[in-house]
Amino acid sequence: MGMFSAINTAQSGLSAERLRLDVISDNIANANTTRTEQGGAFRRSRVVFRPRTEQPYWRSPFLPQSLQQKVGTGVRVSEIEKDMDADLRLVYDPTHPDAIQVGPNKGYVEYPNVVMVNEMVDMIAASRAYEANVNIMNGSKSMFQKALDIVR
Repeated sequence: MGMFSAINTAQSGLSAERLRLDVISDNIANANTTRTEQGGAFRRSRVVFRPRTEQPYWRSPFLPQSLQQKVGTGVRVSEIEKDMDADLRLVYDPTHPDAIQVGPNKGYVEYPNVVMVNEMVDMIAASRAYEANVNIMNGSKSMFQKALDIVR
């Protein structure tokens, strides 16, 4: 692994977690949106992470070949998908302009499948992951500084 590999890997985590926080905040902001441009109630979004697959640009001569294949290079966001599995919340309000007019659910309004508790838990997890990546960057920076101090 190169000198800056840890920083590059942590940077990919910072970018991915920042996007995850943006998606979570969008979910929270639209928790009561009953009508979207596509039609129907807002659907919760979620971020899908995948490992980066490109090879590291530098290989250590001291690291065994079997371990070099398992060294990660970070994370990337593969997609932001809508949660179509969870059901929309039905609230009875026949005076609402988006109330269902016909069928067995007449008078009910479809609200987004955003559960505020789940969003807050996801936000805490994303914040902690962001902090962990910042700590990795600070630790690497401190290690590089110590190495430079030894050379002096």
